[in-house]
Amino acid sequence: MEIIAHISGGKMLKLDKNSKFTPRKGPVVFIIMDGVGNAPEYPGNACLLARTPTLDALKNKYLNTEIKAHGTAVGLPSDDDMGNSEVGHNALGAGRVFDQGAKLVEKALLSGDIFTTDSWKEVVQKPITDNTTLHFLGLLSDGNVHSNISHLFKMLERAADEGIKKVRVHILLDGRDVPETSGLTYVQALEEELQKLNSRGLDFRIASGGGRMITTMDRYGADWRIVERGWQAHVLGEARPFKTAEEAIETFRSEKAGLADQFLPSFTIVDENGPVGTIEDGDSVIFFNYRGDRSIEITQAFEQKDFDKFDRKRFPDVVYAGMMEYDGDLHLPKNYLVQPPAIDKSISEYLASAGVKQFAISETQKFGHVTYFWNGNKTGKFNEETEVYKEIPSDLVPFEERPWMKAAEITDAVIEAIESGEYPFIRLNFANGDMVGHTGHLEAAITAMQAVDLSIERLLPVIEKAGGIAVITADHGNLDEMWEMDKNGNILYDKNDKPKKRTAHTLNKVPFIIFDPQYSGEYTLSKLESEAGLGNVAATLLNLLGFEKPEEYNPSLITFK
Repeated sequence: MEIIAHISGGKMLKLDKNSKFTPRKGPVVFIIMDGVGNAPEYPGNACLLARTPTLDALKNKYLNTEIKAHGTAVGLPSDDDMGNSEVGHNALGAGRVFDQGAKLVEKALLSGDIFTTDSWKEVVQKPITDNTTLHFLGLLSDGNVHSNISHLFKMLERAADEGIKKVRVHILLDGRDVPETSGLTYVQALEEELQKLNSRGLDFRIASGGGRMITTMDRYGADWRIVERGWQAHVLGEARPFKTAEEAIETFRSEKAGLADQFLPSFTIVDENGPVGTIEDGDSVIFFNYRGDRSIEITQAFEQKDFDKFDRKRFPDVVYAGMMEYDGDLHLPKNYLVQPPAIDKSISEYLASAGVKQFAISETQKFGHVTYFWNGNKTGKFNEETEVYKEIPSDLVPFEERPWMKAAEITDAVIEAIESGEYPFIRLNFANGDMVGHTGHLEAAITAMQAVDLSIERLLPVIEKAGGIAVITADHGNLDEMWEMDKNGNILYDKNDKPKKRTAHTLNKVPFIIFDPQYSGEYTLSKLESEAGLGNVAATLLNLLGFEKPEEYNPSLITFK
């Protein structure tokens, strides 16, 4: 039997029934344990240090394996690149792998295509012809999750080659996708690059900055005060004044021992005449982050005339461009330098077209991942009648202070959705592993893992009673490595002889488990020609829902007998 769906991109979507498998009476519940990877046993592995009787029992009794969630398996340039929640959910929802931000930007810079775009030409025009200032704003690191410092360097060099005399760089310090106090390393590298360019008679300087979790890089409207602090530092020049970025970082660290880069306060660089790089009418601004979630709000502040999230005090008339398009439906920003991946035919689009009701839920920190990124970077729903999204507001406190986050509330809502009998497909994201993992707090990370395990323990009997299936995986690792290690696997220590905290994602595979209480040998784990990854999950979910995988999807992780 063939189910005809609606037209997508000019082509009719179709789902065929899986003739070898009759779907279970109950729903397929897809559980994403954000930031929970598989790592070898070592003292900094919060996943193994935590008490997880539910996950342990599942791995002993039910079909399970591990799959790749980083590098080429999620569209990044190499397997040295950590996965992240955005590319992870893209691959999970799309059923195949698309080249992602870092890879697309690398290609555009290597070929020089980025400098031939109308957006680049527009953003550099006034700085060339009218000697206005070109501003670069973004995350200063080589974490390759939101940005890469090498991209900034290439654009600075091109700006100099095209005759731009005045450039200001507004730096957001990382300490999250890279070692937590590595910020000075990147600042010093940038200062060396600027000094080299200034030897040509140019005026290229750092103008402002701050830690990414304090300044500019909010997401999902969680805390607009973060963006406001960025506006005050970058545009108005009203943050705490310092003569250099290095002085700012060292001062903040001396005032609060152990302060990670991501939490450094906002600052403005000044000289004897005041702020060195406020953003003024006629200037141009390039936001050089390529990932969308933490780029949208600052973009709105620069582009929207009727902006009402905070008092901007003034709204400079600038030419603004992002590295990429951050929201394809809202078309933010209007100008961007690199075309985003065109992700189509997601599993949700297929199911919505076929009239299969879906329920998606997470708390604020990951709500956009189970909706926007899952749907192929698309805002809204494919079918208002068959899709229900629910957001649980996240706590506005440091995650290590409440590592259980909103796992219980999400679980409550999912149990209600299962018991309603309305939704054949339910997807949810427990944000604990990623958000708490980024704090570098080991004890909190252990609690976070235990909260997720307890939540799954609550869900499984409800799924079994409904006659359903649970599929459990993660989008990338994080909790699995909470301490820094060298290339030989030896733990690194700080000056106080304590293990150095790791706040970044990992390169480890993630678990994949099928909880199917009615399983009677109808299928087995597939023996794939290439290494299994997140892009194989959507086909598996469709199989368990009673459908064949679409032709364009990666192979399923299960094979029917």
